[in-house]
Amino acid sequence: MIRLLLVLIVAAVLSSAAEPTPIHLWPHGVPGEAANLGPEKDTTKPSDKPVAGRPVIRLGDVSDPTITVYRAAKPADTHPAVIVFPGGGYQILAMNIEGTEICQWLNAHGITAVLLKYRVPRRKELPPYEAPLQDAQRAVSIVRSRAGEWKIAPERIGVMGFSAGGNLAALTSTRFNQRAYANVDAADHVSSRPDFAVLIYPAYLTKPEGSSTIAPELTISHEVPPTFIVQTEDDPVHVENSLAYYLALKNAHVPAEMHLFSSGGHGYGMRATGAPVNRWPDELKAWLACDVKLLPSTCPGRG
Repeated sequence: MIRLLLVLIVAAVLSSAAEPTPIHLWPHGVPGEAANLGPEKDTTKPSDKPVAGRPVIRLGDVSDPTITVYRAAKPADTHPAVIVFPGGGYQILAMNIEGTEICQWLNAHGITAVLLKYRVPRRKELPPYEAPLQDAQRAVSIVRSRAGEWKIAPERIGVMGFSAGGNLAALTSTRFNQRAYANVDAADHVSSRPDFAVLIYPAYLTKPEGSSTIAPELTISHEVPPTFIVQTEDDPVHVENSLAYYLALKNAHVPAEMHLFSSGGHGYGMRATGAPVNRWPDELKAWLACDVKLLPSTCPGRG
């Protein structure tokens, strides 16, 4: 009995040690944060439908943003890194389907993943994206400032966002010259510009929504990093988001690749729903290997 108890204790310790520890973004207090939201919680209701037969964690009431570093699975001197922004309309965070599951895929392909838990829901006194943008810019700078410690290549750090997280990835990629908060420490003297961006079913890129006019908060120039975009024609969050953003990038001479699928809807992450859009991770893998040069590949047919 004692031996069994010891085995269980050791197993529990090893299990907890294997799970990465979240890192608080703001050591001296979250900028402008006055909301008293109470503890974070999964806001999923019994009436919320699963995706591909599995539940979605809808984390709400986030006032203490963090990053969690998931190291790449394959050995190397340094790894590329992707900072993952879950979506949720800037109201909640879809932490598994657009967060931890994405990190697992990145790790399996030799990429270190950094999961950003940014502030939600929307703060009434700010634009919906303002507090999340502060968190995202801070996250990029921290990751780059600690690249040596985490064995990350500082010139190969990208962002990847879903839905509202896709909007946040676009903002982080276009507003890196406009720090959304006052510098708090040495990390903020390091660039917050991502080296590439991945936008999956992005939202809020046009105003009014569904139009072809880019939202005014997006500052698009030739300095925007190479960008990969995915959306479906039947997405209720308007395929025009991707169409207009891709065209704006093209006009600014930014390398961009867009994949539009006939169906698949919204909020599928990387789960197999049986829709044509489910092959987008394969397209992303090819882009990361052949266009961004992030992964080893012979790149047949892609120049």
